[in-house]
Amino acid sequence: MAGKNKVANRVAMAVVAGLAAVAVVTELRKPPEEREWHGKIGGFVPYDLRRPTFAKMRDRVWDTENPNLIVPHAFGIGWTINFGRIYKLANPAD
Repeated sequence: MAGKNKVANRVAMAVVAGLAAVAVVTELRKPPEEREWHGKIGGFVPYDLRRPTFAKMRDRVWDTENPNLIVPHAFGIGWTINFGRIYKLANPAD
């Protein structure tokens, strides 16, 4: 079992590294004035390579007004959980 976990972890890391490389190459192919450093890979996987701020991170992981449970990462590639939405669903009176 432990061997399978190592292989799965390596595959997952390789996929993330590949997606990061695609995101960087996508931005570097644009003229400098058009580079935004955020978008979607293949129109599906979100990426945001801009410097994270406390406010942006807070808004992604604790936004009680956002109806989505899964939201794009504040920095990096992929998604994160909106714990604020989970709280709101568990405490509708708040």
